[in-house]
Amino acid sequence: MMSVDPKQLEAHAAQFRDDFSQVRQQVEKVIVGHQEIINGVLTCLFVGGHALLEGVPGLGKTLLIRSLSEALKLQFSRIQFTPDLMPADVTGTTIVVEGDHGREFKFQKGPIFAQMVLADEINRATPKTQSALLEAMQERSVTVGGETHMLDRPFFVMATQNPIEQEGTYPLPEAQLDRFLFKLNVGYSKRDELAEILNRTTRSESPTIEPVVDGPRIVQHQQLVRSVVVAPHVQDYAVRCVLSTHPNEQFATPLVNQYLRFGASPRAAQALILSAKVVALLDSRANVAVQDIKKAVLPAMRHRCLLNFEAEAEGITTDDILRNVVETLPTDVGAISAA
Repeated sequence: MMSVDPKQLEAHAAQFRDDFSQVRQQVEKVIVGHQEIINGVLTCLFVGGHALLEGVPGLGKTLLIRSLSEALKLQFSRIQFTPDLMPADVTGTTIVVEGDHGREFKFQKGPIFAQMVLADEINRATPKTQSALLEAMQERSVTVGGETHMLDRPFFVMATQNPIEQEGTYPLPEAQLDRFLFKLNVGYSKRDELAEILNRTTRSESPTIEPVVDGPRIVQHQQLVRSVVVAPHVQDYAVRCVLSTHPNEQFATPLVNQYLRFGASPRAAQALILSAKVVALLDSRANVAVQDIKKAVLPAMRHRCLLNFEAEAEGITTDDILRNVVETLPTDVGAISAA
């Protein structure tokens, strides 16, 4: 393995913290409050994952994503998902064009060919159209007519959905949900935040967002994140967090056995580790702590656990079960071995 200069690594880490802060400051010119949501979205960006934002209309989900796109020097595309949207409207299609040598086939790229894609109200499109995102989100490529087209890096999908108005919608299948690094629940603004929103949106002044980070810099930061060290006992804690959501398995809690049908996938463990690395870097540490893993449990796993009928009937949420997992799962490996 190539040796890494510690001073160079620290300089890169300092640049990462500065860029993270600058992007957040630009977004906060428009978005009031929701610091946890902004941090979660930025974590997905610098990890190389995708984010799903869920909340009732009017809470600023789309505005947050648009503001983020203005703070980044990336090619941005918005797809408004509707029931009549077709897969070709997302990926593109092959068309016949008149050329110098007669008619020829040419691939016309769809809106998925961007570096940052907003999938607005993603659950309003049919499963067939939703599936057009699967390959792009996992392999960063699009296959049309037997030909594979690679997407530019970084590639980042941010999707929004409304959890209340479900008539005429198509809930995302588990395979689609699993491709989102984080699911972030956007809540209502507080009293002082709502007052500030009115101050910013009902007067003549409007804030201007400046682009501060470009694509190559983001890719560099994504590589830096993966260089953060994870000790074996910390990684084992992340593994046990995931295994504890599997009903009737060794680490399952009583609540998991009672209320979950299926637990989180291996992608959940990847999300825990990668997002915890971002937390460590922001805290000026080159190694991950157990506490960093705990901070990522809810956004990384809430959409990867499937409730059973009893949980839905009693109003139990995946967040309730995951909080119980964090509270009861021992961090001491010796305690597990002794048990």
